[in-house]
Amino acid sequence: MSKRPNHQPKATPEHLSDEALRELADLTKSVIDRRSGIDRRAFEQEIDSAADAKAGTLGLDRRRGVGRRLSDFTRGAEEGELNREQFLFVMAIDAFKRENNKTFPQWTDVLEVVRLLGYRKTMPSELRVRSAEDWTEAPTAPSNVRAPGWDKRAA
Repeated sequence: MSKRPNHQPKATPEHLSDEALRELADLTKSVIDRRSGIDRRAFEQEIDSAADAKAGTLGLDRRRGVGRRLSDFTRGAEEGELNREQFLFVMAIDAFKRENNKTFPQWTDVLEVVRLLGYRKTMPSELRVRSAEDWTEAPTAPSNVRAPGWDKRAA
């Protein structure tokens, strides 16, 4: 086997200077030529992880990688073994959809069901949501999802 005389190893993000990374970030908005020797996937992953480190992650990423496992809470649900809380939520959403003749409830509908189930925002958020303000409320706070005077027994 003979090596090509001008063969150079592929450039990876950790081998590039900050200026080169900025140039390539601009290029990723368009097309990177495969023949340039730059592995697009490795570069994009490096850019994403750098952006996450700079801004702080939201805590919503569910992707698994080396050393990352699903919690029992999530794994059981994905395998079809719901706990009591998950089962109650699924049945409540199903009942809402049937009663309101909605195949796809809106997010405000889901929040309404959650609040009517008795959930309240009593603890600080474990997520870092940049564009929304966090708050807490008393555990006995009313749901405030139904119009005043609405009787839930009237049907």
